[in-house]
Formats: sequence, structure tokens, C-alpha cells
Amino acid sequence: MQSPAPVTLPGLAWPAGPDLSPVPDAADYLMGQWTVERTLLDLGTGRSGSFRGTAVFRTADDGRVLHTEDGELRWDGTPGRAGRTLVLLPGSDGTCEVTFADGRFFHDLDLRTGAWAVRHPCAADSYEGAFAAVSRDEWHARWRTTGPAKDHLQRTVYRRRPAAGA
Repeated sequence: MQSPAPVTLPGLAWPAGPDLSPVPDAADYLMGQWTVERTLLDLGTGRSGSFRGTAVFRTADDGRVLHTEDGELRWDGTPGRAGRTLVLLPGSDGTCEVTFADGRFFHDLDLRTGAWAVRHPCAADSYEGAFAAVSRDEWHARWRTTGPAKDHLQRTVYRRRPAAGA
């Protein structure tokens, strides 16, 4: 598990102090259904897009937590379906290891202070991510991807969906 890092990315302002909501157990906190609103920006070309959909965190039979997103991606106004599946491996200390669906390591996740920052090298590209829990029912994720042919920014807001019948 990497040490907590300052949650800063170029040009990104994050909540501080009382605007963060410490999370003692990341897997427990994330469990359930969330709406997803993501903005995408290619900083090199100025092209933009958005993703609107849902995220579901559920426990698999083997104890892993599956994170599945599904929705509509619009890039320069053109719509299409998009989705992804990640896997969280809960730790006994309330943290998680996040992997891709095929089992490759992606990053650690530690929301015990309410915020977390990570780096993920991917071939010639570098992904820098930051996460902030702002309440029991809302959290944010931001990713900056840089590389020889990339300069992208993603900003995502997740909001908990009310339980059925609530």
C-alpha cells in the first residue's frame, strides 16, 4: 500500500478539511448503486465529451467487490454506449487494491482521510488520479493522463442512488 499523498493535480482544486468525509472502510462505503457524471477534455486539442450512467458496487461470491459502470459516452456530440468493470480487493484495514477485470493491478484506494491520490504508469502514458469523499452519498474522482500523444482530463461525480423503496 502506498503512503497517502497530497491530493493535487495541475489545475484541480479539491475540498479540504471539513469538506472531506473520512471513510473508515472504502469497500463498505462504495457498496450499492451510484449515478455517474463524467466530463472528458483533451487538453491538447480542446475536444470534449461526457459520460452519463450508473456505477454498481457489489460483492461477488469470492469476496471481491465488482465495480461496473454502464452508460452513454458523448464525444464531440456523438453518442455511444460505454462501460467498464474494475475489481476491488478489500483489505482488513479499510483500504482496497483496485485491479482491472483481468486481474492486473491498477491502484490502491485509501479513503480513511477522505482523500487519496495515485499514479499508474501505462506503457508510455502516466495516469494521475485523485479521489475525494465529500459526503456519505457523494464522491469525486479526477484523472489526468499524459503521454506522447495524450493530455486528457477526466472529472467524475458519483452520487448514491436511493435504495429501492426509499
